[in-house]
Order: sequence, then structure tokens, then C-alpha cells
Amino acid sequence: MLECSDIEPWRAKTIEVVLRVGAGFCFIGHGAFGILAKPGWLRYLHLFGIGPERGFRVMPVIGMVDITIGFALLFAPVLPVIVWAVVWTVFTALLRPAAGEGWWEFLERAGNYGVPLALGLSAAPISGWWARLTQRVHVDPGPGAMYRGALVLRVSTAALLIGHGGYGAVMHKASWVNYLAKLGIRPSSMEQIPSIVHLVSSIGWVEIALGVAVLVHPNAALLGVVVVWKVFTERLRIQAGEPSWEFVERFGSYTAPLVLLIIPASYRLWLPTLSVHRRQDRVLSVETYG
Repeated sequence: MLECSDIEPWRAKTIEVVLRVGAGFCFIGHGAFGILAKPGWLRYLHLFGIGPERGFRVMPVIGMVDITIGFALLFAPVLPVIVWAVVWTVFTALLRPAAGEGWWEFLERAGNYGVPLALGLSAAPISGWWARLTQRVHVDPGPGAMYRGALVLRVSTAALLIGHGGYGAVMHKASWVNYLAKLGIRPSSMEQIPSIVHLVSSIGWVEIALGVAVLVHPNAALLGVVVVWKVFTERLRIQAGEPSWEFVERFGSYTAPLVLLIIPASYRLWLPTLSVHRRQDRVLSVETYG
């Protein structure tokens, strides 16, 4: 059994700010692609019977809504905004397998929906329906909120690593070859192409292994490696000539492991059991693993 009390106020505030920044920048980056009318969105709009001509008119509207939500998450994170953020990110992530891109795409975007979900589930209680609609959400330093937030971020970090690893290990995404080229790794002849494909696959399996490791035992050293790895690999998109908004849109992928690292290990390494008791003094007694 493990006895845990409230975390320090500065740590709770840091967790709140980082979660808001991660969720907000994700929406701002995604919204920017709507303003720019990203052609890749047409396949998702097609699922609703929206053709190219109408689609290019709809995209900027979606983009403006996304950017508005992003700034609201940054500066006025009320509960309805957070709920919308979770629902919208899950919905847009599901559009990818619906459009035939595979479930790896849905998993890889776990940072997009996991971060606002963690923010909502770790929020301090708000009394009254009007207050729930208008009062800014703050992270509760209590044990219950920390356990919920940590568990969501743990699963989200594992999922986004496993999903991204699936791009290389299973899907063998051609874009990965461009990223490797920016590191000076490129085939000099046709005979070397199989070795590059093997390298892409190996990197993918390493990421999948990292995801499983985070799910099983997210210690501080492992999470530090994950944060650096995600920032480094996503920065390669910019070096490969992709818009910088691609990096901004993936802020949830950096935020999830970073916040999990900030959360104390007693909450981060916890796994739920059937024995959970809350006492009047708000000290939570739980059985833990690890």
C-alpha cells in the first residue's frame, strides 16, 4: 500500500501550463493547415460528400475554429473548450483509418487527444453548472487527479510511440527516407535501397519497443529519452522542407511524455487495482505495482 498526499502547488501549476500549451499549440498548428487549405484534407472531407471545390471553401472555416479553440486552451481553458478539444481530436484522428490510412495513424495522434483529456481529468472540481461553463479549469494537486492524469498520459505516450513506430515497422512510409537523408543517410545506389528500408523498419520497431516500455514502467530516464527523441524526429520534418506547422501541430507528442516526467514517480508508476479508497483527509491509499 502507498500513501500519497497533494503535490506541491508549483508542480501542479507547471503541469497545468504545459498541458494547456501542448493542447493549444496542437489546435493552432492544425488550424493553420485549414487556413492554408491543405490538399490532404480533401480525402477526409470526401467521407462526408464534400468535393474539392466546396472543400477548399470549408477548410479555412475549420481552421479558424481550431485556432480559436487553441487560443482558448492557452488563455481561457474552460470546461466546454476542453470537452470540445477532446471530442474533436478523437473525431479527426478517427477520420484517418476511416479514409483507409490505417489505425497506426489514429494511435500516432494520441498526444492530440490524450493531452486535453489529461487536463480535463486532472482538473479541480467546480461547483455549479454556470461555473462549469465559465470558470477556468485548474489542475487539482490532489492524489486522485494526479493518478488520473498520469494514467491517461502514460497510455497516450505509449500509443503515440507505437503508432509512429508502425509507420516504419509496418507501413514503411516513404517520407521516412527523406528524413534520413537529412541526417546524411541516403542510398548511393539501387543496391543500397533494401538496407535503407531495413533501417526504416528497425527504427519503427525501436519506437514500438519504447512505447511498450513507457506503458510498463515509465521511469524518468526513459521519459527524458522519449521527449528528446520526439522533438528531434519531428524537427526533421522542417529540415525535409515540410511546413513548420507540422512541428507545431504535434506539440501533444512532446507534451504528453514531458508532463508525465513532471508528475512524481509515485503517481506516474502507479497501476490501478480493485483496491482504491479515499479518506476524508483526501489522502488516497492504493495498491501499486513497480
